[in-house]
Amino acid sequence: MSFLKNLISSIMRGSLKGGYFRSKDFGVLHKDINKALESVMSKSGEVSSLVYAEHLSNLIENLDDKQLIDFFNTLIEKYDIDSNSLLKASKEYSKNKTQKNLEIITRSSEPQWVELFRRLNTVSEGTHRLVRLRERIRSLEKDNPDLAFFDISLLNLFKHWFNPSFLVLKRIDWSTPANILEKIIAYEAVHEINSWEDLRARLAPEDRRCFAFFHPLIPNEPLIFVEVALSDNMPETINEVIKIDRSITLDQDINTAVFYSISNCQDGLSGISFGNFLIKKVAHKLKQENEGLDRFVTLSPAPGFTKWLKEKSIDEDLHEDNLLKHALIYLLDSDREDGYPNDPVAKFHLGNGAILEKVNLNSDLSSKGINQSKGIMINYLYNLDLLEKNHELFFKTKTVQQSDGIKSLRKKLQIDKQAKSK
Repeated sequence: MSFLKNLISSIMRGSLKGGYFRSKDFGVLHKDINKALESVMSKSGEVSSLVYAEHLSNLIENLDDKQLIDFFNTLIEKYDIDSNSLLKASKEYSKNKTQKNLEIITRSSEPQWVELFRRLNTVSEGTHRLVRLRERIRSLEKDNPDLAFFDISLLNLFKHWFNPSFLVLKRIDWSTPANILEKIIAYEAVHEINSWEDLRARLAPEDRRCFAFFHPLIPNEPLIFVEVALSDNMPETINEVIKIDRSITLDQDINTAVFYSISNCQDGLSGISFGNFLIKKVAHKLKQENEGLDRFVTLSPAPGFTKWLKEKSIDEDLHEDNLLKHALIYLLDSDREDGYPNDPVAKFHLGNGAILEKVNLNSDLSSKGINQSKGIMINYLYNLDLLEKNHELFFKTKTVQQSDGIKSLRKKLQIDKQAKSK
């Protein structure tokens, strides 16, 4: 945080009364949020803008849901796109296509309240506060469709502010501060962490790793993290990976890195993909640190499989061969209009350039595993030399890269449909 931001934060807390600056030096800090909004939008000086923006940010955070919706309605009414200015700029540009006119039309096409978000971002912990604000917007958006304007606008800003080049990769281990470890427990979205002992089993052993992305402006909040098991085999069940009383794989025996849980931590950053960069960066880092590593795989759920079976009116009490057959159809033959895989996790890994390596039955027998995936889990193989090629092919042709084992199994189970797969 800059000296200026610290100074402004201190001013707003009243700690500099009698010092170099007093809040009265900047004018009235209105309790009425609409007047506070006007103060922010009308000020151009750096210090005064920060003072008013800090004050407004505090007011926004204290609004209840109805008040927040009213606030956004005010933004639409008073600080939306000026249609007349945009029309004028469009006509001028159509007559004279100069860089200056292009800049004018670009500015005119942006709602004025986008600038408000930029100013709110400059205050103390502004970026994190805006992330939390978007979380609230998303929770209210279903019943208030106009909030989608602000949801999308913040998302577009975040895509710039959370560019992968800005992110910091950190290892999470048993020595990580407790406030971060508590968040790892809370944010774990795939395989619940039930105790500190459970967490220790995932972080402390020499054959376990956890890595997270952080943003420099939100240093105590992980954005996404991945849990990794270093092993001498490709696991078929989640229990052999996460059970507490398992055997430790010795360094000299390690040849496989298993990505078994990836969790996004900030709902306010939904729509921004961090996972693909995280997996690839972690894979290369592990490769550098462990010479014996020659295989990178996942053990992933298929969270939409049970729902898909119900939608297809397929008997849920399936024999293993039939269950496996339908799992392959679900993973390989898309029902979506865009041709991408039915399963969101499959789309994620295949889109990263991974290969559909193996489908495992009775792999996750927890209630969650049964309810979402009928107990199946998938091994996706990350061949670091082929990722870019597979990535390009997937998004160009929707081709699902498959292992020889998957191809043989498809033939054995007499799955004849070959569209969009090979």
